[in-house]
Amino acid sequence: MRKVKILTVVGARPQIIKAAAISREIRSSFSDRIVEIILHTGQHYDANMSEIFFRELGIPDPDYNLNVGSGMHGEQTSLMIKGIEEVILKENPDAVILYGDTNSTLAGAIAASKLHIPVAHIEAGLRSFNKSMPEEINRIVCDHVSTWLFVPTETGLTNLISEGFPAADSLLFDDAKIKEKTDYSKNVQIYSNVQIDKTESFCSIDHPGVFHTGDVMYDNSLYFSELAESKSPVKELLREKLGWVPERYILATIHRDTNTDNYQRINSIFSALADIAEGRLNAQDGNITEKNADLTALVEVPIILPLHPRTAKMLKNSLEPELYERITRYGNGNGGGGVYLIEPASFLEMISLEKGAEMIITDSGGVQKEAFFYKKPSLILRPQTEWVEIVRCGSALLVDADYKRITDGYLLMSDKIANGSLQFPSIFGYGKAARAILEKIYITAKFVKAI
Repeated sequence: MRKVKILTVVGARPQIIKAAAISREIRSSFSDRIVEIILHTGQHYDANMSEIFFRELGIPDPDYNLNVGSGMHGEQTSLMIKGIEEVILKENPDAVILYGDTNSTLAGAIAASKLHIPVAHIEAGLRSFNKSMPEEINRIVCDHVSTWLFVPTETGLTNLISEGFPAADSLLFDDAKIKEKTDYSKNVQIYSNVQIDKTESFCSIDHPGVFHTGDVMYDNSLYFSELAESKSPVKELLREKLGWVPERYILATIHRDTNTDNYQRINSIFSALADIAEGRLNAQDGNITEKNADLTALVEVPIILPLHPRTAKMLKNSLEPELYERITRYGNGNGGGGVYLIEPASFLEMISLEKGAEMIITDSGGVQKEAFFYKKPSLILRPQTEWVEIVRCGSALLVDADYKRITDGYLLMSDKIANGSLQFPSIFGYGKAARAILEKIYITAKFVKAI
């Protein structure tokens, strides 16, 4: 039996984490059918943001590392395209797997499609509808040159259909049953309880297949949750990072250049964080009418912020002097309310911090979802989100970089916590997305490449 060879392209922390779900499933269930070659573009080159995740998540070391590093979008992407193209020509894979929406994704999509190698896009169909975001351009381009579009949510399917893609097949399934919308009554082969019709082999870049699989990050959240608790217990982690263990805390992450590199936005965000942490809010000054908001407003609460390298670089030169002093004065072992800046957290450490937090404030797409997975309310420091479902169900709020929206959002979510009104419906599948994706690629890849 000829193995299907796939080239996995990663370059940034979120992609490395997503790739863990696929690599793990290949090793556990597909090692006799699929061989994986891993290419790391080096888009994230800091060990705390990249290499540590390969070790911690149990992903094999990359077979290739382009070591591209940071740079202007055009320069960085062109170096990636050149390096990926050379690897594709050498390895001749049956498919290239791409994740998300970074410059590494864009480069992989261009290189593979130009060489007529089928592209599998994991996290297809997401849209923020804001093309000033480079990620929006990257994800749109990748979707439109992909052969397989693996979509995590119903909203993603709607987005693709509105852009002219065909209706999707559902590959959402649990351990016992696949939930198919298509009639597979003839010429069916069965692999690991997933039924796939061989007549689907016409799938190509001009006739792409769209598949609703759920989210590989939900796979990861289930798999790594217990591991994080055993390897990085939250109380031990807090004692190590802070020198003390707060009874309650908020977790925050800030890394997007639209926030860190904009004077007004970064000052507005950190002013809100400092006032929340130090208990300086007054619910009567805002538009909050919920019964318990005024009870939570004046209570100090530590905000723990693992510091992204970009954010760390910008703080001293960008923040007003008094604000900079406020958010840097809470050192190890201080105790009490305040913003606590710590070193970047590993993946397992982040899971422990997320699970222990009462609320999460972030501009990260991945952390938004992880907050939802662990049933934590979140404030999103962006004007739009590609994960609209978590906003619609009321577990997250879009607050952008606006001081009043952030502080009002904190009061509102505090009230929801107090009265138990938060809801976290099942919108990201059943934790089996990686298996569904690999089944589809394995069955169809050998036909696709022959077209």
